[in-house]
Amino acid sequence: MADEEDLEEIKKKKMQDIKEKQGSPEAQEEAKEKMEAQKKAMLRKVMTTDARERLGRVRMARPQLAEKIESQIISLAQRGATKGKIDDETLKELLKKVSGQKKDINIKRR
Repeated sequence: MADEEDLEEIKKKKMQDIKEKQGSPEAQEEAKEKMEAQKKAMLRKVMTTDARERLGRVRMARPQLAEKIESQIISLAQRGATKGKIDDETLKELLKKVSGQKKDINIKRR
């Protein structure tokens, strides 16, 4: 009986600690940094060096596109749909698919 009461007390304390941590901005920032670190580690595992460099350059120019590509690569890796590491050519294909049609700019001279 005492063990059950102790367990209940411990559970209540842990739940209260978790609620306090979730509410504080520091805890949210820490959780965000942890997620970013996990995402980078996953990308490092499934991408070649050239592909990571290209993704970094894309991130500088178009951050939203880079986020979409990262999410897509991670989901492919989690499903096991990648055959080995994603190389530069495969990344180019993903970029073409996600970015869609290029915008053509026509300049008319008078």
